[in-house]
Amino acid sequence: METAHENIIELKHISKIFDDGFSLLDFNLEVKRGEFVTILGPSGCGKTTTLRMIAGFDLPTEGDILLNGKDISQLPPNMRPVNTVFQRYALFPHMNIFDNIAFGLKQKKMAKDEIRKKVKKVLELVDLEGFEKRSISTLSGGQQQRVAIARALVNEPEILLLDEPLGALDLKMRKEMQIELKAMHDELGITFIYVTHDQEEALTMSDKIVVMSKGKIQQIGTPEDIYNEPQNAFVADFIGESNIFNGIMTGPMKARFAGGQFQCVDDVPEGTQITAVIRPEDITITTPAEGQIRGRVSSVIFKGMHYEITVQSGRYEVVIQSTRSATVGDLVGMTVEPDGIHIMIAEDHTNVFPVDMNRDHKLEFNGKKLRTSLTQLIKGTRRNEDNMLVNENGEVLDPEKIHIIAAIEPMDIRMTDDVDAEDVLIEGTISNLIYKGDHYSYVINTELGQDFIVDDEYLWNLGDQIGLILPIEKIRFSLKK
Repeated sequence: METAHENIIELKHISKIFDDGFSLLDFNLEVKRGEFVTILGPSGCGKTTTLRMIAGFDLPTEGDILLNGKDISQLPPNMRPVNTVFQRYALFPHMNIFDNIAFGLKQKKMAKDEIRKKVKKVLELVDLEGFEKRSISTLSGGQQQRVAIARALVNEPEILLLDEPLGALDLKMRKEMQIELKAMHDELGITFIYVTHDQEEALTMSDKIVVMSKGKIQQIGTPEDIYNEPQNAFVADFIGESNIFNGIMTGPMKARFAGGQFQCVDDVPEGTQITAVIRPEDITITTPAEGQIRGRVSSVIFKGMHYEITVQSGRYEVVIQSTRSATVGDLVGMTVEPDGIHIMIAEDHTNVFPVDMNRDHKLEFNGKKLRTSLTQLIKGTRRNEDNMLVNENGEVLDPEKIHIIAAIEPMDIRMTDDVDAEDVLIEGTISNLIYKGDHYSYVINTELGQDFIVDDEYLWNLGDQIGLILPIEKIRFSLKK
C-alpha cells in the first residue's frame, strides 16, 4: 500500500518567464522518495532553471512546487530541506577540508562533538578519511568534487540537487565519479535530482530521466524507455546514435522508408506518415541479395568496441555499428529485425505564422510585402478605384479587424548565408538539427521569436546566422476565424 506522500517533490504546471524571452512552460514532474532523477537536455533548455526553482533560488512565474504534499514555491532556500552541488564547487579556498564541510553545521550552532562526528561520517562516505586538515588547493578536481558533495550531505538533506557536478572533470574521472555517486545514492537512500547534458551519464545513473528541449519536457521515462521507445525525433536523436527516416505505413505492421519495405511491430494504420527510428546496433550487414535495402560502404571507423560503418543507399545515409569490419566501396545488403524498428507518427512541422495587412490593404510579414490576391482569399470583396478592399456594400475594410494566417512546408523554405539578400523574408539562428537519412531538419530561432522548421539537404552548423527565403507561390494563406 502506497504512503500518503510517496512523491517527495511535485512540480505542478510550473512556468518561468524571463525578461530575455526564454521561458519554461507548463513543467510537470513527480519525484518519488529515494529516486535518482536526471533532467537531461542541451544547453539552454531550462534544466538549471528547474533545479534553481526546486532549491528556491528562482521563484516560478506560475504553478506550485510541493514538498511532501505541501506548497513550498514561495519558501526561501534556507527553509527547504534541500542542498545543491554545483559544477563550480564553490569551496572556500582559505579553509581546510574539515572547515569547508563543517561550515553549514557551524552556522546552525551545532555542538563541536556532533560536528566532528558528522564530518567524519561523510568523509568516509566520499572516501576522504584522514584528509581533514588538507588545503583545498592541494586537491585534484575529483577530490574537490567529493568535498563539495560531502559539504552538501553533512546537512542531511531530504533532497540533493546536483547541477552538472562532473562537468569540470576529465573523462576517466567522470566515469569513476558516476559509479561513486550512484553507490552513494544507493547507500544513503535520499532523493537525488541531477542535471546534465551528457546522455551516457543519464542512462548510466538514473532511475528516471526527464528529457527537455527549449523549456518543455519532451519525454519522461526509465533509461530503457527513453532509449528504446523515444516519443519524438528530438529524443531519438538526442539519446544515443539513431538512424531517422521519414516514411509511410503500407499495410498491417509494414512500413516503407529509406527505399525499402520493412516488417515492424507497431500497429499503425495504413497510409499514415511516419518517422522510423533504428539504432545503428540493430542493423545487420548481409550480402546484397539478402538485404532489405542495399548500398555502398562510404566509411569505416574503428571505435574500440565496434566499427562504425556508413553506407550510402541511394539518397539515404545509413549508420551501422558492428563488431565486424567492412571495406569502403563494397556493395552490401542491410537487414533489420521487426523489433529493431521504432515507428512514430510523423509530427506536423508545417510552419504557421500570422501576417499583417497594412493600411494600403497589402499583406506584410516582418515589414516586407507579400503579393497575393486578397479578393480571392476574403470572399465577397473587391478593390475600389483607390485600390482599397471593400465589401459587397462598398465599405472599406478595417485592416486591424482582418487576421490572416500563412503556412509553408519545411521543404519549401530555402536557407542562405546572405542575410541581406533581397528575397530574404526573415533571418534567424540555427538552434537544433536532426539528420533524417536524406536531409537535415533544422530549427531556426528568428528575430521575431517565431521558430521555423526547415528541411535542407546541406549541412549547416548550430549557431549559424542565416536568411530564410519563403517563395510566395509556396505559401498558403487563410483567414483566421
